[in-house]
Amino acid sequence: MTTLKVQKRDMEIKPKRLRREGFVTGNLFGKEIEGSIPIQIEQKEADRIRRECTKGSRLILELDGKKYDTLFKEFAFDAMKNQILEMDFQAMVKGEKVHSVAEIVLLNRDSVASGVVEQLLDEISYKALPEHLIEKVEIDCSNLKAGDTINVSDLPIAKDGNIDLITHADTSVVSVAYPHNKDAEEEETAAEAEAPAAE
Repeated sequence: MTTLKVQKRDMEIKPKRLRREGFVTGNLFGKEIEGSIPIQIEQKEADRIRRECTKGSRLILELDGKKYDTLFKEFAFDAMKNQILEMDFQAMVKGEKVHSVAEIVLLNRDSVASGVVEQLLDEISYKALPEHLIEKVEIDCSNLKAGDTINVSDLPIAKDGNIDLITHADTSVVSVAYPHNKDAEEEETAAEAEAPAAE
């Protein structure tokens, strides 16, 4: 499991200054933590977590010599500066279900021979015990064809007895739209033009 070392943040120092000094601000919160603990993370470590983990990933947070079993809950990202601004982590409690999300990843979408693949949902919301958390749901698109639709209910996560779905099972995840048939439209237009006008 991924481990991240963090430090307690001095709230007297403004976030902009911390970012200039090479840190990302964040928070650690949870049922057994009063309020929340403001933290700061080295920029290179924050970048590593963003590369290795997704929102909903489980990781060990090391703070002042203590290890917390946490869920990567949220992060704020400035696309213009290509910079992480904030990261939030939830300390989990053994034996207690936690609300998380699983990222949807489409595989082989370019191998669909007919139709255009449209991803309609980016993540599935659910509740589960820490040991049953799911980070990603992968969907193989290679056997899909125009007109096909996959709903949440069609996925393994919906049939997993350890998972309590929050996203509705009837929600569409991916569909394959019929390609725009320009030739057929042109033929139809030509046929209409050639047809004798109604008297």
